[in-house]
Amino acid sequence: MQSFDLTLVAGPPGVGKTTWISQFLANPSRPLFYLCPCAQDAVDFARIGYCFPWVSIISDDQAADVLADLPDQAQVFIELGFHMDLGSPLLVALPGRRIAIVPPSLDSSEWHNWADEVIPSPNQQVSGELASASGKLPTIWRSPLTGQVFDPPSLDEVLIELTGGAYGQVTRLKGIFELPDGQAFYVDFVEGLPGIEYTELKLPRWLEGRPDRFSGLEIVGHNLEQKTIAQALLTCCLADDVLLQYQRQYQQLQLEDETVAAETEPGVVA
Repeated sequence: MQSFDLTLVAGPPGVGKTTWISQFLANPSRPLFYLCPCAQDAVDFARIGYCFPWVSIISDDQAADVLADLPDQAQVFIELGFHMDLGSPLLVALPGRRIAIVPPSLDSSEWHNWADEVIPSPNQQVSGELASASGKLPTIWRSPLTGQVFDPPSLDEVLIELTGGAYGQVTRLKGIFELPDGQAFYVDFVEGLPGIEYTELKLPRWLEGRPDRFSGLEIVGHNLEQKTIAQALLTCCLADDVLLQYQRQYQQLQLEDETVAAETEPGVVA
């Protein structure tokens, strides 16, 4: 009989669910699978694929077939958004270990009641207010950005405004953005933690036209001015002629760097 391990991970936004899962995805010695239900256009869905290309990403429409025919020794991680009903028949029927990652300040919640194991969030300053029975759940707003390339200073300014409350209370922000030098960055913000974190994704530089790989923004918060946010993002996007000019410059710089590297290789006569 084939055997596999299935782990469901749940908790409030910003507690580090994807980070916790990622530590296991870094080892490709077993067949690895990742599913985040109802989030096919989510940033983390793409980030997992970019950072761990050996992981099989399961879409919603594939889930039933894939889970019914897993290879031997497979390890499956299912990340559950904070808005999902943990008592739904579909989730209840799934076998496997249930992990809840919660703020250290949160003593009891639906996640505590659901989980086999409760892990305190490494993000010590994340608030437990979201799980309050009297609290209103925040809104999730997602914007696909595939094909858009951003002016870095303008993007920085908008992200600072966003996380500073200019367009509503932002409790969580994450995004993948393409820059004119061909690099793609993952951007991460959690309310209560200092600053905005930028991480370069180890992807080939895109210097020929508009990128057709996924990029996008995901915001969790209250009273979000979605139209205003969308308009602010558009002001940071480069027009075709400007993007072409940038790409030509970076192509030339890349060519010069490659020439210098070739000339300094052992055995190459300048």
